[in-house]
Parts: sequence; structure tokens; C-alpha cells
Amino acid sequence: MEVLKKEESYTIDDIYALPDGERAELIDGKIYYMAPPSRRHQDIIFSLSRKIADYIDARGGECKVYLAPFAVFLNENDKNYVEPDISVICDGSKLNDKGCAGAPDWIIEIVSPGSKHMDYFTKLFKYRTAGVKEYWIVDPEKESVMVYRFEEETMEQYSFGDDVPVGICEGFSVKVQ
Repeated sequence: MEVLKKEESYTIDDIYALPDGERAELIDGKIYYMAPPSRRHQDIIFSLSRKIADYIDARGGECKVYLAPFAVFLNENDKNYVEPDISVICDGSKLNDKGCAGAPDWIIEIVSPGSKHMDYFTKLFKYRTAGVKEYWIVDPEKESVMVYRFEEETMEQYSFGDDVPVGICEGFSVKVQ
């Protein structure tokens, strides 16, 4: 008789119990450890978040822009905790002292060599099912931006240097360099 090994399931408490400085995400009870981002990764995050925040501020918008590490609790359980590179939240009632309770309106992930599978598959599925409206995957190696608009069920691909329209902000586009 074959004995099936029970896979251990973790909770948000396990994430908070990690040693200082160690970062990880939790998806469906499984812990995914995160490597520190590269300088280019950080440059892209800063450039994009600045453009987005400037656009929102210039129009007196209600949306808030948060950069990793910023806690996003995607579901109403203790099995999912992510730190997207950029989170845009337009419903202020989702925000609390710990982070965002529920799906942000727009998430941007910058692909790192060790995060490809997570960004292109695991998080894509998780963000779609959690209710994220728009998800961008920015891939510096391919110099491409994949834009998923889940409510419209569309996916478009852009190259660095293209004007990429933002679905949640009509009339707004961003150039990723």
C-alpha cells in the first residue's frame, strides 16, 4: 500500500513568524520565498509607480499606489498573502494598518529570473480568481509588457517604449522603458 505524504499547509501566521529580513509570499497555503530584487527591477518599479501616482494626484483621484513590500490579503482566509511589486487600490475600504484586504484594482509584477513561473502562471491565475481588474507582467529580459484585463477577458502584449493603455484609468497610458 502506497502512503501519500501530506503536504504541509501554512498560514499568514507563518509568514509573520519568518526571521527579520526574510520575505515570502503565501498562495493557497504554500510558502514561496523571494530573492532580493535587482537594481533594474527597482528602477522599473520606481519609474512606473511615480508615473501612476503623478497621474492620480494630478486628477485628484482616490486610488492609492503601494510598492512592495506591501501586504495584500487576496482572499477571506489565512492561506493567501502576496507582496506585488506595485498595487493600485481604488476602494479605500480595503485598506487597513496591515495592508489591503481583498484584491487591488491593478497589480504590476516585474519578472525576475526566479519569479517567471510565479508571475506568468501561479499569480496570473490567483489574481484573476481573486478579483483583480488589471494585471501587468513587465519582463525586463524580453522587454515586454503583458496586460491582462480580467473583466474584459483580454490579454495584450506590448514592447518597452510602447504607450501601454491603462484599463482602469481611461485616457491614461504608460511607457515602460
